[in-house]
Amino acid sequence: MCFGRCARCIGTNLLILAILCIAANILLYFPNGETKYAHDNHLSKYVWYFHGIGGAGILMLLPAFVFMGLDGEDCCGCCGNITCGRSCAMLGSVVAAIIGVAGAGYCLIISALALAEGPSCLKDGNWNYIFENSSAHYLTDYSSWSQCEEPHNVVVWNVTLFSILLGLAAIEIILCVIQVINGLIGGICGACCGEQKSQSYVC
Repeated sequence: MCFGRCARCIGTNLLILAILCIAANILLYFPNGETKYAHDNHLSKYVWYFHGIGGAGILMLLPAFVFMGLDGEDCCGCCGNITCGRSCAMLGSVVAAIIGVAGAGYCLIISALALAEGPSCLKDGNWNYIFENSSAHYLTDYSSWSQCEEPHNVVVWNVTLFSILLGLAAIEIILCVIQVINGLIGGICGACCGEQKSQSYVC
């Protein structure tokens, strides 16, 4: 299997995941489609960490595009030949993959912390994090969610979106780790294990 094609497949999936993370993070600013809670700063403080937009989103675009370009990368200037050039490009992708792991890891950690603390909501006339001392037990105690008077269904909104971000970030980390392995093997052994365009690349 061509290591470059594998990297391109990973890059394409990372691009899709990054877009989904950005969309999920943006939705967190508008519980039930309303803007007033963001305007009045009544959202969870973790929403403002831009973990889905920045960490698992925009930052993830770098490794995504790097991986997607590896399939056709010649990099002939590296050591003066195509085989070595492609090996250098594959090894370079490892750095991009590590950046991706850092960005997705940031998103995963912030999402986990947000889920553990719970949303900021109105209860008995006061805005507070009413679930922050529940050790995240509120996640399975659905009857307690009705304690939040405003925003309406904010617990469902936050739990759903932060869980999505956590899951997507975890997948991004797995894909980047796979590319670290793929890049190291591809860089050491050459861009392809078999023939490609009548040329054979071997270790």
